[in-house]
Order: sequence, then structure tokens, then C-alpha cells
Amino acid sequence: MLFNSLTFVVFFTVVVTSYWSMRSWNTRKNLLVVASYIFYGAWNPPFAALLFSTTAMDFWLGARIARAKGSHARRVWLIASVCMNLSMLGFFKYGNFLLENFQWLMARVGVLYQPPHLDILLPVGISFYTFHSLSYTLDVYRGVMQPTKSLRDSSSPFHSSRSWSPDRLCAPGIFSRSS
Repeated sequence: MLFNSLTFVVFFTVVVTSYWSMRSWNTRKNLLVVASYIFYGAWNPPFAALLFSTTAMDFWLGARIARAKGSHARRVWLIASVCMNLSMLGFFKYGNFLLENFQWLMARVGVLYQPPHLDILLPVGISFYTFHSLSYTLDVYRGVMQPTKSLRDSSSPFHSSRSWSPDRLCAPGIFSRSS
């Protein structure tokens, strides 16, 4: 969905009208989360699932980091978050590049290897929301912030700030606590 399309104008009008017609703050938060995922998934629905899965995983890992008793256990959960986020980012941004270089390297040693072309499509804002989500677990690990209580709580610097569409189009230099 493009910002300059009639579809977006209708979508935005429905969301804003719905938002201001609701009295409950919790209902408004739910609307913003759902609307953000609809907006993000309108271009490619599996990317909305990817966004949700990384958000949910870092929400869960942040809670594990906060509950861990020793520094070793906290570090293990943090490493799990870093590995999950960076491997997902690496796959989408560098998957084909690495495959082509591996093919070139195999050709240099005499092995004919023809990897499948993965035709990986890069999700919009993947670097932003990956580093934004990662900053959450880093902030919880460092004790700068407490883990959020609810996955959809937009009053916390977590879920809605990950899925809020205009925010993902900004530069990736936003810390979790500044959302």
C-alpha cells in the first residue's frame, strides 16, 4: 500500500475514524497494532508474519533475560536474541550474495556447484525493525529498562513501536527506550 494511493487514503481514514470513535485506550492500542500489521502486510503478507515473529521472539527473550538468575544465563538469552535477529537480517540482506560467493569459491577449487537462486525479496524496513527489536533485549540486559508486560502494549516501548509503519521508514538509530 503506497502512501499516495487511494487505498491508503481510505485505509487511513477508516483507522483514524475508528480510533477517535473508541473510548477505551486498550481498544485503541489494539486497533493501532492491527492496522500497522495490515498496512505492512498489504504489500507482502508473509513479511507481516516475519515482523510479528521477530517481535514476539524478542518480547519472550527480553522476559527470559529479566528472569534469569545469573549473569551467564542472562548472557545466553541475549546471545540467542542477537543470533536470531542478525541471522534473519543476514539471510534477507546477504543470502544470495553469500550463495553466489560460495559458488565462485567452489568453482576455484574445481567443484561445479549450481545453487538454487533463492530470489529473496527484502522486506521494507528490515534493518530498522531488526535493530529496534534487538535494542529492546540489549536494554533489558543492561538493566536500562524493564521488560514489557504485554506484547501489544503501545505505552511501553515495544510492540506498537515495532509495527508502527511510519516509524519503520526512519533511520535505524532509535533506541528501544526512546520509542
